[in-house]
Amino acid sequence: MEIANLFKMDALDQKLLALLRTDARASVATLAAKLKVSRGTVTNRIARLEDGGVITGYTVRLRPDAVPDQIRAWMSITVDGNRTREVVAMLLGEPGITGLFDTNGRWDLLAEISSSSLQELAEVLERVRLIKGIAGTETSIHLQSYKLG
Repeated sequence: MEIANLFKMDALDQKLLALLRTDARASVATLAAKLKVSRGTVTNRIARLEDGGVITGYTVRLRPDAVPDQIRAWMSITVDGNRTREVVAMLLGEPGITGLFDTNGRWDLLAEISSSSLQELAEVLERVRLIKGIAGTETSIHLQSYKLG
């Protein structure tokens, strides 16, 4: 989506999205208290994020095996210098990322991505690669799962 790519979000937007990703049913009052802003600010921010195409809807999270047609991928991410917190804050606001993990070794972070189509996956990858502070990425698409034991 080009609209979401052009939409500018600040730190408050990122924190709000992170809270909504944890609990999309949280009340405006609860969100306002956690963010230390007024309820009107939260209401206006949510409306702006919805109108700007960043928030495209609210959903229920299911077990991964409950949605067999979903495309899942993992993106390994290298962060520039000492910008990990800044990058993590931006990634937590990305709707296509369903999990984010700190790692050791060659990569600094591992992002789990979920999308309903290859086009949607490409859009998520493009948005992530445009985040300032990301030095490099490598993405692998989940093809099949095997059960141990």
